[in-house]
Amino acid sequence: MTVDYKSTIFLPKTDFPMRGGLAEKEPQILRDWDALDLFGRLRAQSAEQEKFILHDGPPYANGHLHMGHALNKVLKDVINRSQQMLGKNAHYVPGWDCHGLPIEWKIEESYRAKAWTRTRSIASPSAGSAVSSPRSGSACRRPSSSAWA
Repeated sequence: MTVDYKSTIFLPKTDFPMRGGLAEKEPQILRDWDALDLFGRLRAQSAEQEKFILHDGPPYANGHLHMGHALNKVLKDVINRSQQMLGKNAHYVPGWDCHGLPIEWKIEESYRAKAWTRTRSIASPSAGSAVSSPRSGSACRRPSSSAWA
C-alpha cells in the first residue's frame, strides 16, 4: 500500500505552473525584451552623462578557456553595470584583435626553449670547470673575516 504524501505537505497556493516550459516560453520572453528595447532606452537616457568606456581585450588570448576567463567577464559586467547605475554613460567595447600576439607568443616560447637548451649545453662545461677549479672553490669557501676563523 502506498501512502499519498501530497496532502501532508503544506505548500502555498500559487499561480505558478508545475513545469517551467522554457522551450515554449523563451521565444515570447525574447519578443517582450525586444519590444522593451531596454538597451536602447538606457543608451538614450545616459547619452549626455559622463562617459565610462570599458575596453575589453580579446577573448582567450592567453591559452585555452578556463574559469579565470569567466571571472574576468563577470567582473567586467559588474563594473559596467555599476557605473551605469551610478548615472554614467557606461559602454562596453569588446576587443577581438590582438594583432597576432598569441601566435607570436607561442613562437617565442618555443624559440626560448630551444635557445635555453642550446645556451645551457654551451655554458654547462664552462660553468662546471669554473666551479670545480681549486682556485675558485677555495676562494668561495674562505671566510671573508678573521672573526670566522
